[in-house]
Amino acid sequence: MNIRTGRARSQARHGGGRLRVLAGAAVAILLAATVAGCSSSKPAYCTDRTNLENSVKGLTSLNFSGGISAIQSQVAMIQSSASALVSSAKSDFPSQTSAITSSVDALKSSVTALASDHSIANIATAGKDASNVVNSVKSFNDATSSQCG
Repeated sequence: MNIRTGRARSQARHGGGRLRVLAGAAVAILLAATVAGCSSSKPAYCTDRTNLENSVKGLTSLNFSGGISAIQSQVAMIQSSASALVSSAKSDFPSQTSAITSSVDALKSSVTALASDHSIANIATAGKDASNVVNSVKSFNDATSSQCG
């Protein structure tokens, strides 16, 4: 026969209560971790997309007192950001990433030509190529808006 005193019953009840509190806390932690995991479910190329956008914006905010070398430096940053984006997204968005690669390559070529010949034709070509980069990045952004927000 198992007879418990009042104190033993009280301790058993409190021990059970502690166990329920601990179990509840564990469930809350697991739920919080699950929700946190869901909120960061964006593809890796979303970060690369933001980096490329910032690099392209940097081209429009250049201080031209740096001359052609400042433009070339910014184009190199654009090219690096574009390469990262293309690597992470080309399997999901082949036509958009191909357009980004082509437009960035054209911009690099026109800025290289502009460095050796500051003619109106080369300036116009570099401007057109810069506009094509902006358009190709916008096209990619439109295609990935549901995945990246």
